Amino acid sequence: MMNDIFKTISPIDGSVYTERSCADEKFVETALKNAVAAQQIWKGVSLKERKNLCTRAVEKFVAKKERIAEEICWQMGRPIRYAAGEVDGLQERALAMIDMADQGLAPIRLDKKPGFERWIQREPLGVVFVLAPWNYPYLTAINAIIPSLMAGNTVILKHSAQTPLCSERLHQAFAEGGLPESVFQYLHLTHGATERIIRDRRIDHVAFTGSVAGGRMVENTAAGRFIGTGLELGGKDPAYIREDAELSHAVETTMDGAFFNSGQSCCAIERVYVHESVYDDFLEQAVGWVKRLKLGRSDDPETTLGPMVRGSAADFVREQVCEAIGQGAVAHISADDFPADIPGSPYLAPQVLSGVDHTMRVMNQESFGPVIGIMKVGSDEEAIQLMNDSEFGLTAALFTTDIESGISLGQQIETGTFFINRCDYLDPQLAWTGIKNSGRGCSLSVMGYESLTRPKSFHIKTRL
Repeated sequence: MMNDIFKTISPIDGSVYTERSCADEKFVETALKNAVAAQQIWKGVSLKERKNLCTRAVEKFVAKKERIAEEICWQMGRPIRYAAGEVDGLQERALAMIDMADQGLAPIRLDKKPGFERWIQREPLGVVFVLAPWNYPYLTAINAIIPSLMAGNTVILKHSAQTPLCSERLHQAFAEGGLPESVFQYLHLTHGATERIIRDRRIDHVAFTGSVAGGRMVENTAAGRFIGTGLELGGKDPAYIREDAELSHAVETTMDGAFFNSGQSCCAIERVYVHESVYDDFLEQAVGWVKRLKLGRSDDPETTLGPMVRGSAADFVREQVCEAIGQGAVAHISADDFPADIPGSPYLAPQVLSGVDHTMRVMNQESFGPVIGIMKVGSDEEAIQLMNDSEFGLTAALFTTDIESGISLGQQIETGTFFINRCDYLDPQLAWTGIKNSGRGCSLSVMGYESLTRPKSFHIKTRL
């Protein structure tokens, strides 16, 4: 029996793209019970077999790339020309984490000690509850799903109500790949039911990607249960353009990092600091780059900037921009440049602002939309101080041809990932983590296995 029907409204045209019923208490209870029972068997399956099953699931998923891309386009508004890239990204991350499982789960063998054998091995936690967002619905989810399964945990996935088909497609792929029943499950849930599951004693870890407010909910709800919570939250990621930067590359890279996915990325570039000696040239080129974007329906192959996920999200960015202009910022994009912009709708023209400072919300509050503030600085020291002047710390980028100096500056920046001459990219071989209000915990890399397992020490006396 199911209840609480929700509808997914497509940002493309405001139509109901799909609707689903939320799981009721009986359905949730069955899922939890089955997850616990399945985990007792799954943890005994060899790592080699787990790798084979998950690899087959990835193959089944990729085989439906075109259909999945169309669904992404309609559910959350990413232009169809880019939507299939998320399938490719999932494949890259999933296979990388599968390949790293041997290393990430390998026992730690200690130096020989006469009369003793000693080692530390990694044990699965049990049942992992994954809460995935709508903006990169597959990439964010797979970061936790694959290492959880590789480690011998079972997984229950709850996706955003904006992208419910994503959890269903993942479940379908794992089922077709031969994963045993109930090792990977999904649930469509209300907020209340989600909180009840977090509090349930059968949940052993929560992996959440979303807003700071959502992260607080997870942390508060799990308080007192002594379980792990992986929290990938917001960002206000900065970039610094040094005077020796290769300017055309810096413009192309930072603007793509700011406006791809309509800026709806936790690691999007949201503020840029440019050395005064190259500031004017950078600003001119950046404005030219943005004006070449095409705002339109996501299902149009010519569109390079789709609608935001909903009108209220676009209005939030509009308010930030209007407020900044009222405080003295200069807007470089005219509404005439983007006739598809419709006030109150998800269709929002991109904006480049100069004359900004840190008293403005557009420079200190996460925008999560197609707007960038560009600020002039006089030195490396000033740039570093401004980059660190934030409640967030997910990624930061620096553009320079002096790599040695760039690395030295990177040591001073408060961030989870530091880039030189690139941005807005997750390398699955590297740890993905944030500091401050960008969250806690780590996914990807061999270190991503640590939070999804527990250490168990073996201390064996062999001589009596």
